[in-house]
Amino acid sequence: MGSIKRTTLYDKHVALNAHLIDFGGFHMPLYYTTITDEHHQVRNDVGMFDVSHMGQIVLQGKDAHKFANYVLSANIQVTDKIQYALLLNDDGGIIDDLMVYPFSENQILLVVNASNIEKDVNHLNLYKKDYQVDVRNLSDAFNCLAIQGPRSFEILSTIFDTLPKHSSDYIFSTDERGPLLISRSGYTGEDGFEIYAHAQFTQTLWDKLYQAGVTPIGLGARDTLRFEAGMPLYGQEMDETINPFEAGLSFAVDLNKHDFIGKTSSQFNKDNLLRKSVGFELLEKNIARTGYEVYKDGVKIGYVTTGYLTPTTKKGLGFALIDVKYAKLETKIAIKIRNKFVQALVRNKRFIQKNNKV
Repeated sequence: MGSIKRTTLYDKHVALNAHLIDFGGFHMPLYYTTITDEHHQVRNDVGMFDVSHMGQIVLQGKDAHKFANYVLSANIQVTDKIQYALLLNDDGGIIDDLMVYPFSENQILLVVNASNIEKDVNHLNLYKKDYQVDVRNLSDAFNCLAIQGPRSFEILSTIFDTLPKHSSDYIFSTDERGPLLISRSGYTGEDGFEIYAHAQFTQTLWDKLYQAGVTPIGLGARDTLRFEAGMPLYGQEMDETINPFEAGLSFAVDLNKHDFIGKTSSQFNKDNLLRKSVGFELLEKNIARTGYEVYKDGVKIGYVTTGYLTPTTKKGLGFALIDVKYAKLETKIAIKIRNKFVQALVRNKRFIQKNNKV
């Protein structure tokens, strides 16, 4: 077991008395003040997150684009927009979900979940075979700041001359600051940006933003924000035992592609759907936590993957993976909470109106 890693901003988190936890093998701030206050700060104004624990893997070489389309579920196009995709195993289970930055036919960046970096690199190398491509793990070389909220563009416009104009756009440049990647993206449902750079510039940018009054936000609020926005989390809404059609991620699977890892199984999984990820709302004030059992007429039909009394809605909401027979909207179900069956209603996952398109 290796030691817990620290991001380049670790000392700044300590100086701000952040409550630090082990997340994905990194010392990361869960919160600085309270999760609720930080949640509202992002929804109503602007906040910044250290997300340098995320992994960066570059596919480089003559066959980079071709290889990406073989190992990823989506149809990857070389464009100035990021794409969402999945790494699948042969059974169609989800190894990881990730963001793809397709710089060129010869160079494609994959941003992966922190806890999956080593697993993803090993998976990619396993299938490299005759492809002329190098799989380069650059996770230790780059850091990432996410600036999220309605005022994110206003704040960053005082620091950068040029910013991506539309959701999912990205800009890559290299100058005296080193390599700099800015995308109009995030994991909160709000307008925002993610900025990848080397350590020194990341520290400088954090200081500039902090001096400009931008509030640091921890991973606790990042989770409540992504959940309200209907965004899934690896390890909860998906893993290697869950396929994209169960997880509600069919949009990230292009079955019309000539071939990709897990394609045959994916077609079977689509045609023989047994479970489905749904949203639900409790019909009384309570909180359904991850792992709680879901019932229908006294029979267990699934389990909660995420649940919160969310700061914006002040409702008891959740995601659950349940028997597809009971996934229809308005179906009454029950969540077992501390040996009590609490009634709930299956509903859509649009808990709030998203202000971005990622």
